[in-house]
Amino acid sequence: MIEVKYILIGVAVLLLVFSFVTVQQGTIAVVTMFGKYRRIMKPGLNVRIPFLERLNVRVSIQNRAIEMEFQAITQDQANVYFKAMLVYSVLNADEETIKNVAFKFVDQRSFIQALIRTIEGSVRGFVATKKQAEILLLRGEIVADVKDSLDHTLETWGFHLIDLQLNDITFDAEITTSMAKVVASNNLKAAAENEGQALLITKTKAAEAEGNAIKIAAQAEKEAAQLKGQGIALFREEVAQGMTEAAEKMKAADLDTSLILFSMWTEAVKEFAEKGKGNVIFLDGSVEGMEKTVKQMMANDMLKK
Repeated sequence: MIEVKYILIGVAVLLLVFSFVTVQQGTIAVVTMFGKYRRIMKPGLNVRIPFLERLNVRVSIQNRAIEMEFQAITQDQANVYFKAMLVYSVLNADEETIKNVAFKFVDQRSFIQALIRTIEGSVRGFVATKKQAEILLLRGEIVADVKDSLDHTLETWGFHLIDLQLNDITFDAEITTSMAKVVASNNLKAAAENEGQALLITKTKAAEAEGNAIKIAAQAEKEAAQLKGQGIALFREEVAQGMTEAAEKMKAADLDTSLILFSMWTEAVKEFAEKGKGNVIFLDGSVEGMEKTVKQMMANDMLKK
């Protein structure tokens, strides 16, 4: 009797132990009974019917990533090689979503294979409508097109495409070499254009500087000539005023004013002798010639005034 009692206690403890199950954070457990879906268990400590309810699968609701490598052909028959990283997750923690994740595919491997092939097919379909020269500029458009075409399909499977990163896009070696030559040629052309523009700017600046220098020199020469003319005019004015005063004084003293003309004549001859660059000076030394020359000098002074 005592042995039966201990057996019953042991069975009760065993049933109690198997009645509790722990679900890890970030996962949801799918419970079946006799092979049929029964319910889901959220993270934490849960109770089940021991030996009748069993955990069929644990579904992770965390983000997952897959690296992919595949090939596509453009509209102009160029081979394009992609290296990509796919980030996806379960759509949400709702019961219907978890059921789809748990039972749409035989196992996780089959789902991943279907996901990769579907994305590859979507990328290939997009690339087939574009030319090789356009592909490198269309990373964002490729990702957007894949998301648009796969969102509904993945939702029926219980998943959501978070991101598709195209980490590397390459072409055949011949195409890559050709593209490198084109880029190098464009760089040389751009460098030549930049050098030409720099030379044009330099010459333009030099021409502007030379023009400004000529303008400044001409202005300075003009001002110097004006100042020189003003100086000569003032000198002649002073000479004329002095001669007038001298003539008036000589008339008041009853003296002959022709002495003034003689004085001017001798001063002119002296000036010619001191500052003249030639060795010979031809002058009319007669009294008539002296008077004629002095009168011409005075007449010129009057006209200039």
